[in-house]
Amino acid sequence: MAPKKGAPAEEKVQLGRPGNNLKIGVVGLPNVGKSTFFNAITNSAVAAENYPFCTIDPEESRVAVPDERLDWLNEKVKPAGKTPAFLTVIDIAGLVKGAAEGAGLGNAFLSHISAVDGIFHMIRAFTDPDVVHVEGEMDPARDLEIIHNELRLKDVAMLNKYIDLNQRVIDRMGGGGSVEDKKKKDEFAVVVRVRDWVAKGNDVRKGEWSNKDIEVINSQSLLTAKPVTYLVNVSEKDYARKKNKYLLLIKKWIDENNPGDKLIPFSGVFESNLAALPDAAQRKAYTEEMKVESAFPKIITT
Repeated sequence: MAPKKGAPAEEKVQLGRPGNNLKIGVVGLPNVGKSTFFNAITNSAVAAENYPFCTIDPEESRVAVPDERLDWLNEKVKPAGKTPAFLTVIDIAGLVKGAAEGAGLGNAFLSHISAVDGIFHMIRAFTDPDVVHVEGEMDPARDLEIIHNELRLKDVAMLNKYIDLNQRVIDRMGGGGSVEDKKKKDEFAVVVRVRDWVAKGNDVRKGEWSNKDIEVINSQSLLTAKPVTYLVNVSEKDYARKKNKYLLLIKKWIDENNPGDKLIPFSGVFESNLAALPDAAQRKAYTEEMKVESAFPKIITT
């Protein structure tokens, strides 16, 4: 039935659990720069100078989200304390091919991803003979496929587990049942549809789902339902000159496979060097010398 004329449109439910204090997991293959990024953002000027931050444990850090509107308001009102929105960054150990089946302690790492609200997918776009690539040769498109495939395989495994646990109960209900039975059958049907969608090589977040579907999906904590921002780790030299031979290839892959997702180039080496400087004057001099600014404010507010 068409909605009544003049009736307000139904508000779209979002995948995930949006809020003011989000958790972001840094995901990627080993040796792509995840820990370098994490250590630099934990000690960055963005976090330390204007806002509070804390390291919750060696792999988890909470940084405040820069907000010029909040800064202006604090300056005008001069409250006793600031209460910014926080972003918790979690350094998740590197995934490898076969992680969904347990390779490289993959199941433990994938369970860590289940607990976050979004993903920073880090891609290596620098060459360094002292930092081996887990797959041998540099191939960012292959690296992207490996991570996305492992996340999808884990989602399929989790959904199959739910289906296996509930199939007999649903079968016993038959065609009738109570209101509660109908609700369970509807939920089961959604899970089956989502499983089939992901099994065909699709991310959950790229599907067309109704609000009722999304309520069921959100209860499953699926990895491919989480929003993704791609962080491309380039050399300090490439970051300074704003050129990198892999960037166009990575952008092409994202546009073809996950159009609309954001890509942010950064340099782990540059950010580490910048964060290691003892004061704001030296950091300012370093950015002026390199003729580039830190990418962290953009990354944190994305």
